[in-house]
Amino acid sequence: MSVECRWDLRALLGEGPVWTARDNALWFVDIKRHALHRYDPATDSRRSFAAPAQCGFVLPSADGKFIAGLEGGLHRFDPATGAFELLTVVDPDRPGNRLNDGVVDPRGYLWFGTMDDAEHESSGRFYRLDDDGQVRQRGFGCPITNGPAFSPDGLTGYFVDTLARKVWAYDVDAQGQLDGRRLFAAFDEGLGYPDGPTVDDDGHVWIALYDGWGARRYSPAGVLVETVRLPVANVTKLAFGGVDRRTVFATTAAQKLGPDALAHQPLAGGLFAWRASIRGLVDVEIQHGI
Repeated sequence: MSVECRWDLRALLGEGPVWTARDNALWFVDIKRHALHRYDPATDSRRSFAAPAQCGFVLPSADGKFIAGLEGGLHRFDPATGAFELLTVVDPDRPGNRLNDGVVDPRGYLWFGTMDDAEHESSGRFYRLDDDGQVRQRGFGCPITNGPAFSPDGLTGYFVDTLARKVWAYDVDAQGQLDGRRLFAAFDEGLGYPDGPTVDDDGHVWIALYDGWGARRYSPAGVLVETVRLPVANVTKLAFGGVDRRTVFATTAAQKLGPDALAHQPLAGGLFAWRASIRGLVDVEIQHGI
């Protein structure tokens, strides 16, 4: 398996890669530099947009635009103009929080998490954007939320408690209610911290490892079946893309790395890619609450 750096942009906190079939491009963010990025692998073209605040994710919506998770709430983002429009404020009673990771489930609902920007308080929560445009809490609270991710049928959700080094699985019903919480995977000290998850076409869960130099693939039963090593320590999230859905893209982070670490990881913060033997799920646009 050959892992290559596709874009040496040296992101402080690259995150949230998502493949958009409507323009055959990968979108992702640099949270700490308030930036959105678009990468077209067919032409190797790159474009960047400035965000008005820290941006945890940008996901395609059925109106042809995107929903961006900015520091204080959900915004509509129009790539034609670069404009952001506030849709709803999130966690107004927790001023130290920001939005972090997000995903669209197989039913077209947006799920996302918040976190303590200082990474200490258990003030983060998971939410779903419902049909009426309101965000409602789902799941548990912790300092750093990541995910969730969902099985191909949408009946199982995977929620990451990064600082506790644990990934939890839930049963998910048609109304987005969660039940049957169970431990899906735990990471011993020294393996890194579980970061953004994604699911492939076989229902296996891929988990990026922050300070873990790679990613791990788990069966739906929680059995480790594959490990991929990257040349940088802080791997934040994976996304399947390309026309055949067999290219795996990985965002990474250069934040908190000192001069010695950066000298040994000159590509830290880059966008990486490799070819996989399996396909990723077809990305779904946000259909509800927009």
